[in-house]
Amino acid sequence: MSSACHVRTYDASVEEGRDASNGVHMLPHSSLLNIDIELVSFKPVIDVTGDFKVLKKILKEGEGALIANEGATVTISYMARLEDGTVFENKGIDGEKPLEFITDEEQVISGLDRAVATMKKGERAILTIHPDFGFGSSEVRRDLAVVPPASNVVYEVELLELMKEKAQWEMSNSEKIEAARRRKEEGNLLFQNGKYHRAGKKYDKAAEYISDDESFGDDEQKLAKQLRVSCWLNGAACSLKLNDFQGAIMLSSKVLDIESHNVKALYRRAQAYMETEDLFAAELDIKRALGTDPQNREVKLIQKNLKQLQAGSNKRDSKLYKNMFAQMTRDTPVSTKKMKVEKVEEEEEVMEMETEKVAENSPTMRELTHYLQ
Repeated sequence: MSSACHVRTYDASVEEGRDASNGVHMLPHSSLLNIDIELVSFKPVIDVTGDFKVLKKILKEGEGALIANEGATVTISYMARLEDGTVFENKGIDGEKPLEFITDEEQVISGLDRAVATMKKGERAILTIHPDFGFGSSEVRRDLAVVPPASNVVYEVELLELMKEKAQWEMSNSEKIEAARRRKEEGNLLFQNGKYHRAGKKYDKAAEYISDDESFGDDEQKLAKQLRVSCWLNGAACSLKLNDFQGAIMLSSKVLDIESHNVKALYRRAQAYMETEDLFAAELDIKRALGTDPQNREVKLIQKNLKQLQAGSNKRDSKLYKNMFAQMTRDTPVSTKKMKVEKVEEEEEVMEMETEKVAENSPTMRELTHYLQ
């Protein structure tokens, strides 16, 4: 991070005859002024989102090196206002209680969430937040005023308390398993409420806690494997809901790498293959799933859907080949005709050559008359 001081000369217009009351001499009209500037303070401005839509100007540096990263529990005070100065919310100011929330849980607007996740305890900053990371295009009523649609908002925030979640390497095996179970349950609740993107992140985090098999004992390893499989399957379901079919294929394949006949994984991967028009791969997964569970209703239903897709695909292919064949058929007479013309021309040329040869070897009229006699 760097700063620059720019000094420039400008033309200052001064009213003629104006006296200086503070001891400074009167300036002549339209004087050219030279001004020396010294930088006495510096407030860094940070582009939080990388697109200049959430800017953080630090007013007071925080303590130490610890920042409020993802999953940290934070307590903040702030004053929130519109660009025209209208205050629409206060927390921890004028007798109001401070706000406590967990970062990356969508408990506050995205711009505030992401900016606070970069702050240290005791840090004070001004945040300028674009509507994309604020209240969007809708009118929103807050405690003290209404935020109009598509408004930039300004927060003056201080991070009062910060409690980071334990890092994975700091946890015991039992703590890792418990943290994974808790994240999975949070993901399930989010999935039930239709928040598939956030649910998927919870399942990913849960699986990450228990990714290291070597550190677990036999019983713990079995439990960790069950949790991983469950999180991957649920993550694949989230991916399907979000139309992330490659993501669904990847997560389902992770399950099938360790449980090759897992019906749910085969079912979800087949769904994703069908959406990406890989009907052959979908058919293979459906056959494997029905080989394990012949009466599975969900698999039978997508098998029926697959047959319809295959019929439509075959029909399109048939039409395509028919059009190609028709084009070839239309092209064939032209080629044949060309060949025939060339052949006729060759034959005529040969006949001409033969005629010339005969003419050369033919007897004259006199010779013929003489021969006849």
